[in-house]
Order: sequence, then structure tokens, then C-alpha cells
Amino acid sequence: MIKGLYEAHLPVSDLKVSIAFYQKLGLELAHEQEKIAFMWIVKGESWLGLWETEQVKIPYHASIRHVAFQAEKGDILRAKHWLNERGMEVRTMFGFDETRQPLVLPNNPQAHAAIYFDDPDGNSLELITPIRLDVEEDFNMMSFEEWEARG
Repeated sequence: MIKGLYEAHLPVSDLKVSIAFYQKLGLELAHEQEKIAFMWIVKGESWLGLWETEQVKIPYHASIRHVAFQAEKGDILRAKHWLNERGMEVRTMFGFDETRQPLVLPNNPQAHAAIYFDDPDGNSLELITPIRLDVEEDFNMMSFEEWEARG
């Protein structure tokens, strides 16, 4: 029955500013009305709802103000440069600053490479890709560079 995730939603303080930000990320405006916009992530497959609201002032927590966008492994490797070209900074996450990202998340038995940044309202955004599935191995979080050096 379930084929994927179609939509996610984030609170924003200025809809026009947020639309421009997400367009810089390559998302296409699908629909806009007063205080709400939908941005295509993949047209016809997934979109992001942006809601202009006072709720943007609630403290950040990953369960309510976080979206992870799927990326290819090759794109993750160049994501830091790609984000910086668009005036976006990589955010320190799990103690890993920009110099140590992308990082590898030890979601045993999976491993994912990810890089983190914020939108203009401090919503947490992530670019992520699976790099290994269904392999039992305990390891500590590390930079993707360290992961690749393991061989």
C-alpha cells in the first residue's frame, strides 16, 4: 500500500523568503496561496508544504522541524560546495562541524552519509543517502572521508 513519502510540512515566518530559499535548492513552486506554498521535491512524487505561521517560534526539535532530502552518493560528496555556492552554511550536527561533514550515521545495520544545514527560520534540513544496507557492524559516527578511507 505505502509507496513512499509524498509530503512533509515546515513552519516559516516569511513565505516569500522561504519560497526563494527552497527554489535555490532546486525545488519548484507547485502551488501558492495566502500563507501556504507547496514546493515540488520530485514533481508528481513528493512535495514540501511551507506554512507562514507564528508556530515557527516554537523551539526546534527534530520530530517537528526537520526534513531530510534524499540525494545520490556523488551529490553528497559535493554537497558542501553546492550549498556554499548558494549562500548556505553547513551546520554543526552531532559535534561534527562543516570540516567533518558529510558524516556517516551508524544506523546499524544501515549506514547513511548526511550533511546538515538550516533554512531561514532555523528548520533543520539534511541531505542524506544510504551507503550500506543490512550489514551488522557497530561503529562510531565518523566523517564520510574517514568512512571512505576504511576501504
